[in-house]
Amino acid sequence: MSVPSTNCSACLDAPHVPPVPLAPLAPLQPTAQAEARWPAVASLALGVFGLVTAEFLPASLLTAMAGDLHITDGAAGQAVTATALVGAVAAPSIPLLTRRLDRRLVMLALTVLLILSNVIAATANSLAVLLVARVMLGIALGGFWSMSAALAMRLVPEALFARAMSLILTGVSVATVCAAPVGAWMGDLWGWRSAFVAAGVVSVFTLAVQFFTLPALPPRDNPNLRVLGELLTRPPVRVALLAVLLVISGHFAGFTYIRPLMEQVTHLSVSTITAVLLGYGIGGFFGNFAGGWIAGRSERHAIVFGGVLIAVLAASLLVGGSSIWVTAIAIPLWGFAFGAFPVGFQTWIVRAAPDQAEGAGGLLVAAFQIAIASGAIGGGLLVDHIGALGGPAFAVAALTLGTLLTLRYGPRPARA
Repeated sequence: MSVPSTNCSACLDAPHVPPVPLAPLAPLQPTAQAEARWPAVASLALGVFGLVTAEFLPASLLTAMAGDLHITDGAAGQAVTATALVGAVAAPSIPLLTRRLDRRLVMLALTVLLILSNVIAATANSLAVLLVARVMLGIALGGFWSMSAALAMRLVPEALFARAMSLILTGVSVATVCAAPVGAWMGDLWGWRSAFVAAGVVSVFTLAVQFFTLPALPPRDNPNLRVLGELLTRPPVRVALLAVLLVISGHFAGFTYIRPLMEQVTHLSVSTITAVLLGYGIGGFFGNFAGGWIAGRSERHAIVFGGVLIAVLAASLLVGGSSIWVTAIAIPLWGFAFGAFPVGFQTWIVRAAPDQAEGAGGLLVAAFQIAIASGAIGGGLLVDHIGALGGPAFAVAALTLGTLLTLRYGPRPARA
């Protein structure tokens, strides 16, 4: 929501957002499909799993990658930045550039890019080659996320849309359970490249499943630059994008550099780090369901819940990060809290612009990726200059601002 994958300098000054009346959330457009195509929806969940797994791997392998490529931890973290920046451009661009193509062919092409990215990453012998792989991942990530919600609307009846999105986002939950701990474990046993080899195998399997289950999906929306500009004039869309920039940049500033913190501040062994990251993934798995339950009642409350909890946990790492118990408890809870964001923001943006779901989805993914890049760059600068606690420091500031913004200007259901 891999994604699934946003690095640029972030300004921590609170933005001035004038009070604006938010329009009632619009109902979702009904799908033309008479029956739900659950195998196709499951193939999209597999795609999410592969993309988010590849996106998250550097966080668990950062120090090993840096040592092998003879670069600093902050420089290695820019593998996340490259993916995010390219994803930010690809998210609104792919629907525009492919607007006359069958969506099935587009999704298959994006999965092929994912396979190539993993192959190149596994064989990279320099930071430059690694960044090429991550650029390809960014294209696949941005394109996939920008169209996933719109495709879900076409694969199932409108009444089942929330269930379909929950299934697709389960790919994020499973990836958060597997990517970080399995990546750390495989990196310790066979080297960091082995984790990308495994991710490549998963992406090949995903391509096969999508080939046999995705139906023909002729283009239906007609996104263009005018439509994107019109979407930005809608108050609910603008507020959602600004909230994403603040909240997600704060999360990724902390998460991208969590392994240096556990190694250099808490002084954990590789096996303990793997266990803690597994706890993070399990927390994210259950957090996705908890976040979906809260978002089903209020997207605003889901995002505020996650933002407040992560800000508190990041502050606890700043104060007590040297304690094994504080770290071992805070990081899994952090994963649980993050589960509220993908479903909360996806529901917010689709309901705010159901008539242009692909265009709105592209803007949301672009904001996500810019936020990830901002967090990776800002966190990396702080980590290289003040140490491993720089990531949590960035997280506290950005998440506090984003949560306050959402609390004040977030969506409120229309009154009966």
